[in-house]
Amino acid sequence: MSNHSTVFPTEWSTTPPSNDSSTIMDTTSTATDSLLRDIIAANDITSRANYVYSFLAGLGIIAGCFLLYSFIQTYRAQRRLAWLDSLLWAFCGFQLLLLLLSLHAVAYKPGYLQTSGLACAALSFTINTASLSGLLVLVLMAYVLTLDPPSHSLLRKPVVRMVLVILTSVLISLLLAGLRGPHRSLQEHGNCFMDLVSAGVSYAGTRFCLAFMIPYMLQLGLLIGGCVRQWKSKGRFLSGSEEGPVFLTVTMVMFFCQLFYSVALVRGAQLLSPGKEELPARDRAFLSVAEFVLFSGSSISLLLVLLMHRPCRESLHGVFRQLRDCCRSPRHAQPNRNIIAPHIEITDTLQDIES
Repeated sequence: MSNHSTVFPTEWSTTPPSNDSSTIMDTTSTATDSLLRDIIAANDITSRANYVYSFLAGLGIIAGCFLLYSFIQTYRAQRRLAWLDSLLWAFCGFQLLLLLLSLHAVAYKPGYLQTSGLACAALSFTINTASLSGLLVLVLMAYVLTLDPPSHSLLRKPVVRMVLVILTSVLISLLLAGLRGPHRSLQEHGNCFMDLVSAGVSYAGTRFCLAFMIPYMLQLGLLIGGCVRQWKSKGRFLSGSEEGPVFLTVTMVMFFCQLFYSVALVRGAQLLSPGKEELPARDRAFLSVAEFVLFSGSSISLLLVLLMHRPCRESLHGVFRQLRDCCRSPRHAQPNRNIIAPHIEITDTLQDIES
């Protein structure tokens, strides 16, 4: 009796730990399955966005190369470019550079580029510099279109414009690189992120202000000032230039793409848990989609310039006409040519008759 009473409590006391361990294992297995499902779903979203962007990037690169070819042909024919054409050429060059830099995302998404900390910092710095340079060129275009500065203005000189744009972009990018800081040791290899959410809300907010708000506030101020100036002088808005619609369309596309990415970066920095360096899978997928949206703005802008800018559009039509002429068959190429079939007449000679 005493032995039975001794064994029974022992068996009763050992049973609950067994149930607790099985419950913990079930909970862990469920959490692991849920995490795997989230990762698979996030990778699927990123891959689909990558497919769409790859198509847009291909079109954008082709359009950018053709635009540069068209501008070079115009310069060789006229030995000069108009002020707005030179600014448009610079803008297209920066957007083409951004598309080429974005190919690392196309190649490695839904994963990430594996490189050293120094190379990753250099890539992020170059992307920010090219993006800022494109936006500052749009600011200069707004200045030209709305205020129509005189010919002796200092900004009329291409060297001055280029130095001003690149120097401002480099300084802002250096400031952002300092706030971003090294993600790890400069020689250590790992995942490369274009913008680190682990850099904190301060970095994301500063980038939002310097790389987005300031350029577009300058553009808005110039547009309002130019509109008032044109209204008082009863002139045509944007100086009546044919580049005006191109500028407005492109700057609106860039505005929404830049806004989407900047807000997504700030949101990601706010959602990052303290002590962690990476977001959950779904939030990382959303940030990857935002990167594709940012680079898609460059591709769409190049396509819009190609289709809306009259000289570039005429060059495109000329190329299509040449291709059509080359692909014509000989019958269509020479419709009035009479082809005479050969006629062979065989006559008997005198020797053949005598034989």
